[in-house]
Amino acid sequence: MRKLAIGAALSGTLALAGLAAPAASAADAPDLTFAGVTVNKGKAVAVGTTATVTVPVSYTLTRPKDLVIDQEKNIQAVLLYRGTLRSADNELGPDAPPVCKTAATTDTTVTENCTEKVTVDPEEALFDASDATTWKAAGVYGHSDSVFSDDYLHSENDITMWGNLASVKLQRAARLTVNATPEPAVKGRTLTVKGSLTRADWEYGTYRGYQGVKVVLQFKADGGSYANVKGITSGTKGALSTTVKATRSGTYRFVFAGTATTAAKTSAGDHVTVK
Repeated sequence: MRKLAIGAALSGTLALAGLAAPAASAADAPDLTFAGVTVNKGKAVAVGTTATVTVPVSYTLTRPKDLVIDQEKNIQAVLLYRGTLRSADNELGPDAPPVCKTAATTDTTVTENCTEKVTVDPEEALFDASDATTWKAAGVYGHSDSVFSDDYLHSENDITMWGNLASVKLQRAARLTVNATPEPAVKGRTLTVKGSLTRADWEYGTYRGYQGVKVVLQFKADGGSYANVKGITSGTKGALSTTVKATRSGTYRFVFAGTATTAAKTSAGDHVTVK
């Protein structure tokens, strides 16, 4: 599980999987309000097997005017989790403090517009297919107070979290290929269009065939635009194969609309000259 890596004083203590530091009671919790939380501009997040994906998060924070959040002894941020706050199955936190700008003040409160970036490294943070699901956003406040010398040591840490502030779908990235043969083709003869549909397997760090899902073959005549030709279902190891009649020169491609767990994908086009 990842740690919320913000605030040097707390970076080693806030292991969110087990809440290593004791949580503050409701009476002790600061009066913070996280509002308008938006993750990745409301769009799903597609993650492959190696490339790190940066997910923007924005929100409005209202805090007591006398509460100083220095991101060292007092920190605040928004993190992503799946499961429950009490027993999270996985968490993703920002790798840098949020950037907040004052939007309004009253005699007792300050309202700030905040942005941050949650980094998703599939090799470190995603473990298996169960991570391809809907994640929730939580606001977090942490406080650390430590005094130490050769003769005395005192350390006090607490965490307060507000869950279910927003949601975002995390999906497995897909790859899609196409190849039409023969090239060039004879008008009126049969063309065979093949390809493969694979998707990220985070457990093994590779792409594996996605079987039993619909993929649409599209064709664009030279000078025209793409139109659906037929739908086919991916076979063993995600294999795709179908036949069409060669009528005119143009480009073929496959289109996968995506599923709840796997992101949509469109293949590159394969041009065929028909003589």
